[in-house]
This record gives sequence, structure tokens and C-alpha cells, in this order.
Amino acid sequence: MKTNPLLSSCLLSALLGTMSALTAAQVTPTSDPAIRAAMQSFLESKEIAGAVTLVATPRTILHLDTVGYADVAGNRSMTADTLFWIASMTKPITGVAIMMLQDAGRLSLDDPVEKHLPEFKGIRTPDGKPAQLTIRSLLTHTSGLGEISGEEARQCRTLADAVARYVRRPLQFQPGARWQYCQSSINTAARIVEVISGESFPDFLENRLFRPLGMRDTTFYPSAEQLKRLAVSYRRTEAGELEPSEIGFLLGLPATSRERFPAGNGGLFSTAPDYARFCQMIAHGGEWAGRRYLSPASVKYMTSVRTGELKTGFTEGNGWGIGWCVVREPQGVTAMLSPGSHGHGGAYGTQAWIDPVRERIYVLMVQRANFPNSDNSEVRKEFQALGAKLQ
Repeated sequence: MKTNPLLSSCLLSALLGTMSALTAAQVTPTSDPAIRAAMQSFLESKEIAGAVTLVATPRTILHLDTVGYADVAGNRSMTADTLFWIASMTKPITGVAIMMLQDAGRLSLDDPVEKHLPEFKGIRTPDGKPAQLTIRSLLTHTSGLGEISGEEARQCRTLADAVARYVRRPLQFQPGARWQYCQSSINTAARIVEVISGESFPDFLENRLFRPLGMRDTTFYPSAEQLKRLAVSYRRTEAGELEPSEIGFLLGLPATSRERFPAGNGGLFSTAPDYARFCQMIAHGGEWAGRRYLSPASVKYMTSVRTGELKTGFTEGNGWGIGWCVVREPQGVTAMLSPGSHGHGGAYGTQAWIDPVRERIYVLMVQRANFPNSDNSEVRKEFQALGAKLQ
């Protein structure tokens, strides 16, 4: 697969069209040739089928580019508005929803989960002791909640359905005793948002976050029009070829189907410009274009390490905040990031990271199903290393 080393007029038009909603403080993005060449090399070695890369400051887009294909067989090129399943990059958004409610005085991270979800009343640890399960433990992956199977998840139509199944699983350890990546705990936090706000989780995010921020392509349930822009997912075979791969979490359902619950742990689809807008709001202390979404104190709290000295995944040197992975000791794939940088990756290789010291945001969109470690890919490492050099 080969692509023109220069942006075609058609691609440039698509880029500019996608960025038309940017505020006057931002400038027309340009393509950095070094980043483009690196992504092209990963394309040619069949590590990826295509990519959208974006580098920004809290106010300005420095780089936005596309290489390769959203659909190889269909000969559909990547564009700036290509839609991706962002998987666990949903988790920081769920954390923000909780912090918005805390800012509004509707809850506290210290609240016992049973205060808002009575079905958790009386939940106990494996040794029979009362569990000290708080909202904070849900969002730091220290809850100890058990998981449900894919088949059980398929039967859930709402977050309430899912939570009813989670609560029947025994806790695996006393909350706070250790870090264990936990999908059920993040979905439980999303259900708390519904109970307190009186809105469905998708409606809460659309009304309080996505629509005000101009995130027009961020959704749990893509429309028929958006589905036409969805990137095909690929896996790399042992022979070094790329072949189409289904999006696992859909459990065989179409992406447009509402016959699945809005998973706060990983159910969102989005685009690079949309997610960059979310990151810019966070990087700007919870405010964007004259509207405040979070207090500066809440942004600082949620993007700082809240797991103490507990060892966390999925790369070395990290801790965990409220829904965010936080870099404590930069190394390896995070070597170019400053201590305190925060972000999250997705199962199929998508990544978004904010470096508050260098005032830099990195958004990488790819759809590769079987990276050995999607958080530790060479694609991410090379992109961030080159993005850090942009002026």
C-alpha cells in the first residue's frame, strides 16, 4: 500500500473541514513530515492499515495528518473524521462525569457505593468482612469487584442490568488493597452517574460534555452516516499480513445497535479531533471556549496519582488517578513524557496523552486488534517521540 507523501487537495479539504469548529485561538494544522514518514513506515511494514495522528497544545493544533486506509478492501482512505472504537479511552470520560457531579455537590468520591446503589449494601470481602467500597475505589481500579462473562454482558441492555450481575460476584479483595484493572467497577461508576443525574449515561455525556464541547462524532451508538466513516479493525497474522477483525466488545451486534448497554469502561466511538477537544479542555484546567466543565481543583485531583505505591499496569512507572493513567516515572514508551502526564489507551491501539509540563497533547488513532501490548506499541512510542519535538 502506498500513499502520496504530500497531502492531496481532497485530503487537505477534509482536514480543514473537520477543524472548522476550532476557536479563533487555534491555527490551521499542518502535517509534520517526520511523523508522516514514521506512520508510513508502519503502514508499509503492515503493523497498521492506517492512522490519524494529532499533536496539540491546550489551545492550538500543531499537527493533524492521515496515512493509509480506513478500509483496505474498500479502498477507503483514512480521513481526519474517520471514526474509531476508542475502547478504554472511554474511562477518563467516565471519570470526568463523576467529577462533574462532585463539583456540583451531588456526590463525593468518599461516598460508599451503596449510598447511591443500595444493591451493594452488605457486600463483603472474601474473608467475610464488610467491604469499604467507595466511588474512588471504582475509578482507581482498586475496588476488587469481579467481572462477568461476554455471554452475560450480551444479555445486558442497560447499565442497571450489568450492575445487577456485578453485585452477585464476590469481591476478590478488600478495596484499596491492590490494583487490578477492572471493567465492572468503571461501569458501576457510570451507573452512579445515571442514578444521581436522572439521565441515561449517553444523555448525560451528550448534554453536559459532548455537545457543549463540539464533540459531534463521539457516541456509544454511531448513526448510519457515522458508520460509513468507521475504520475497519485489523489483526496481524503470523505471516505478517493484516486481516479484518471484528470489534470484540460488540459481541456480534452492529455498532449502531442499542441492544447493548452504554459501557463506561470502553463503549465509545470517536475521532481524533473530537478527543483532542476533550483533552484540550482538561489541559486548560477544565475550561474551554469560555465554558467551565470542571473546577481546576478537580482536574488536578483526578489527573494525579491516587493509588499510592501500588504497582499498576500496563507499562512500567505509572500510577492511577480518577479514570486516568498517570506517569510517575517516565521510561520506555513514556520516556518523552513528563512526570504527571496523564492519559489512556484503547484495546485496538488508540492512545491519548496530555503532558502538562510541556503543554503537549498526543492523539493516535489506529485499529489494530492484536498488538502484543497496545499501550506499549512501537507505533505509539515513535509518534510521541516525534510529536514531542514539534514547536
